[in-house]
Amino acid sequence: MYRYPRALEKLIHKLTQIPGIGRKTAQRIAFHVISMDEKKVKEIADAFLKARKNTRTCSICHNLSESDPCDICASKDRDSTKLCVVEKPIDVAAIESTGVFNGKYHVLGGVISAMDGVGAEDLNISDLGDRIKREGIKEVIIALNPTHEGEITAHYLISLLSNYKINITRIGIGLPIGGSLEYTDFVTIAEAIRSRKKIK
Repeated sequence: MYRYPRALEKLIHKLTQIPGIGRKTAQRIAFHVISMDEKKVKEIADAFLKARKNTRTCSICHNLSESDPCDICASKDRDSTKLCVVEKPIDVAAIESTGVFNGKYHVLGGVISAMDGVGAEDLNISDLGDRIKREGIKEVIIALNPTHEGEITAHYLISLLSNYKINITRIGIGLPIGGSLEYTDFVTIAEAIRSRKKIK
């Protein structure tokens, strides 16, 4: 049985550890990499290392940034009365691509999942109430992915936030059940933000 050279097989294996990359995709990437000029390969490897080294988490919103606070939290041009709660940093990028939301964000860092052993205490929820009081938030928009875990987390947040004198809304139509903001086109996301529904 034919086997790839050991170094190539190791590269393929490492690539499959990246979410969304299966064995076949990893093989295509690996074969492309070994056919590239060595200088280009070093540039790609260097970009990986620099991104890992220079990217940090904003202490206010928990989004990824090169500075703390991040540019969005530090901006005077954003509507600080509106706070959009999302699951992951990549969801911030998805919403920002639409250009329809000018408020600020709060990244949970995941969703409640009993199967994965993730509870509310494992997420960035404890400081949400402090932000509402400190920043004078008037509306919290819950923009979680329409999955089973996303629904559980959304209901938990609604219950928690109902103690505050704020409007609670959820992004509206357009997102399919089980879908993900990350893979949804910006027109659909923009419509979901515009058509958000008031919960409280």
